[in-house]
Parts: sequence; C-alpha cells; structure tokens
Amino acid sequence: MKKRHIGSSFDPWLREAGIYEEVSAKAIKRVLARQLEAAMKDRKVSKAEMARRMQTSRSTLQRLLDPEIDAVTLATLHKAASAVGRQLRVELV
Repeated sequence: MKKRHIGSSFDPWLREAGIYEEVSAKAIKRVLARQLEAAMKDRKVSKAEMARRMQTSRSTLQRLLDPEIDAVTLATLHKAASAVGRQLRVELV
C-alpha cells in the first residue's frame, strides 16, 4: 500500500481549521524558549543572573521561558537574546 501523504505539509489542514496562526505562534515560542534555555546553559547563566541582565523580574523571565505562554514582546526577546550574547532576528517571508 503506497502512502501518498508522506512528506506532505500539515499547514493546509491547520489553515482550513482556522488555527494556523495560533499553532505557528506557539511553535515559534517553544523554539525560542528552548534556544534561550540552551544559551543560558552554555554560558552558565542562572535564571536570577539572566533576570538581572535583562533588568526584569524572575517571574517575567519564567513566563518568557515557559513554552506554554506565547504572549511575549519583541523588546523582551531582544533583551533576552542580548543577555546571553545572541541577536534576535525577525524576518517576514
């Protein structure tokens, strides 16, 4: 039996269901949270130190690192990237 949908995109179904933007935003946030945590680990930066570098509270940092919370500003992402020596790049394609 030949599987004709192998390698096909899930995007059309998400668009049809009207949830593409929501799902995409959550996926992007999860990736960013993992990348920030990895950068913090690589540079041996604790959450307390990271919050200090960002000039914010630990609770704000915790919301940023929580993959389930997708409400985050570009300014906060920029501060976080800078705090671990990285750059934030946003691209419209």
